[in-house]
Amino acid sequence: MSGELRRALYSGGSISEVEPFFLPDLSGTTEILTEEHRKQLCTHLPARAEGYVWTLVFSTSQHGFSLNSMYRKMTKVESPILMVIQDTEKNVFGALTSCSLKVSDHFYGTGESLLFRFAPDCQVFNWTGENMYFIKGNNESLSIGAGDGKFGLWLDGDLYQGRTEPCGTYNNEPLTPSQDFVVKTLECWAFV
Repeated sequence: MSGELRRALYSGGSISEVEPFFLPDLSGTTEILTEEHRKQLCTHLPARAEGYVWTLVFSTSQHGFSLNSMYRKMTKVESPILMVIQDTEKNVFGALTSCSLKVSDHFYGTGESLLFRFAPDCQVFNWTGENMYFIKGNNESLSIGAGDGKFGLWLDGDLYQGRTEPCGTYNNEPLTPSQDFVVKTLECWAFV
């Protein structure tokens, strides 16, 4: 450990004061994520997603508004997925899932998953340990986080309408000011 780094750590400073922050490269074009969004999200990625290029695997702008198309685009993806949504009210929010999204009869995923929003400030809602209702998808809808009949993030099969409510999995606040929202753009990024 360098002396400069050691002094920063022992004085209560942070490593970022010593070492420059490297923003990961994007493979694909984003219509949602700003550089500031990416910086904020980088600090919450699981270790197995750090240091990889963020690769766009699905975008409603390129692939259409279809949950089934999104599942098809992820059939060979073996990495966590960063799903970022911008609604028609310009709110930006989403989820980091521990694995690719697929049709399943049961909930799947791990505690690496989380929910996030950027307004009014960046907030990340990590797994509480209360339940293991991480991801469940079928042809009609996708749910991320659940508890007491409520979903942290729910999307319909057309990736058009959604809902966000407090749920036990993440003990989150709603990700948008009103619980129901309309998707303007949705992007899914893999770490490869």
